[in-house]
Amino acid sequence: MTPFAHKIYIATLVSIVVICTGLLFFYGGSYYGTSLEERFYHQDHKLLKPSGIYGHGLGIVGTLLIIIGVFGYIIRKKMKHNSKLGALKYWLEFHIFLCTLGPIFVLFHTAFKFGGIVSISFWSMVAVVASGVIGRFIYKQIPRTIQGRALDLDEIIGMKNQIHEEFKLILKEQVESNMNYSDLELALQANHENLSTTKVFRQYFIHNQQLSEIKNKLTALSIPSNRRKKIVQLIKKEMILKWRIENLKVMQKLFKYWHVIHLPFALIMLIIMIIHVGVTLAFGYKWIF
Repeated sequence: MTPFAHKIYIATLVSIVVICTGLLFFYGGSYYGTSLEERFYHQDHKLLKPSGIYGHGLGIVGTLLIIIGVFGYIIRKKMKHNSKLGALKYWLEFHIFLCTLGPIFVLFHTAFKFGGIVSISFWSMVAVVASGVIGRFIYKQIPRTIQGRALDLDEIIGMKNQIHEEFKLILKEQVESNMNYSDLELALQANHENLSTTKVFRQYFIHNQQLSEIKNKLTALSIPSNRRKKIVQLIKKEMILKWRIENLKVMQKLFKYWHVIHLPFALIMLIIMIIHVGVTLAFGYKWIF
């Protein structure tokens, strides 16, 4: 999958989640905004209540999406060397998509009313989604191949050295074009010395500030726009790699501990979900069939 196709893929998944959530709020906002005591008298109560045609259907579809998202990713992860099934990275993104949309449908299935043993499953689901967001962030901090394999320290340092080789090539091109070579070299050297590694929550803002300053310097040196864009991209990559190299061991350890938190909540959610479905069927709630 090309970078452009990947962007379309991610944009499509995000759009589906946003559109579905918006439609559910648009269609049932009046009902969900009504107090629990008055919902019985609402015109859409028979349709949107948890056992209603729409409400029950949302629960079924949401449950299926979660099951497919969880077990589909687990099966693909066990088959690491079967590249014909698609890169693990894309399966993870699809897993996140299904396990985001599924809980949203389940949330509307409950009509925002939680109680009994089902509430344990619901809050476990919330914990799974929340920990999934954190896990995704940690996952992104560990450089990987397109197949999803984590790179070791030597491979990451090799990537960083490759960036420096690309810098040298740009400098060579600048010499041949006879345009502000010495000023450009000084600007890049200053950038290399001043790259800061910061705490996680400050990193994004400080790096953006540094990039903005570098862009201004390069513009002042009258560097051609295509070359200036390439330089900024390389500097951005170097910033990210330098931060990841210095925090690699910490992130690997956090990712290991994350599994200890994420998996138990997922198991609790699935077990109680199965019990809930079993009880529902035992009481004769069979939706449209």
